[in-house]
Amino acid sequence: MTLSKILVPVAGLALLVIGWRSYGLAGVVGVAGGIMMFLLLHFTRTMTVLRRAGNRPMGYVDSAVMFNAKLKPRMTLLHVIAMTRSIGAAQTPEGIQPEVFRWTDNGDSYVDATFLEGKLQEWKLTRPAQVEDDVAVAPVPAEATVAVTGVAPDPR
Repeated sequence: MTLSKILVPVAGLALLVIGWRSYGLAGVVGVAGGIMMFLLLHFTRTMTVLRRAGNRPMGYVDSAVMFNAKLKPRMTLLHVIAMTRSIGAAQTPEGIQPEVFRWTDNGDSYVDATFLEGKLQEWKLTRPAQVEDDVAVAPVPAEATVAVTGVAPDPR
């Protein structure tokens, strides 16, 4: 359990006590309104991210290489979903820690991201093997250039 899971509620209670001691019931109502506003903003952001992610294919990212470059340790899963605008394809069974999610692009490159309790621990970019074309490109004759482009080649 992280320290922030304890400190945030304790800080909220401390603010309520300070509001009570400073302004009485009006202080408690003001602090409670501020806390409620914070919770509603967080809830709205979460729903917006998930709505955008729901409109795209699961596990899809525009560019796996660029996505890999933007990742940083300890990022939250919600932040990663907001970056990709896609929910990652789960690679591990549900409820098993650490969780591994995969995001793939059109070029079959993919990033496997490992999350421990919702925080990014490690990630790995995998790119497909490059196939070399052994077919040599033959030079195009001048007549073909005229036929394709409609412009005669420069005789110089």
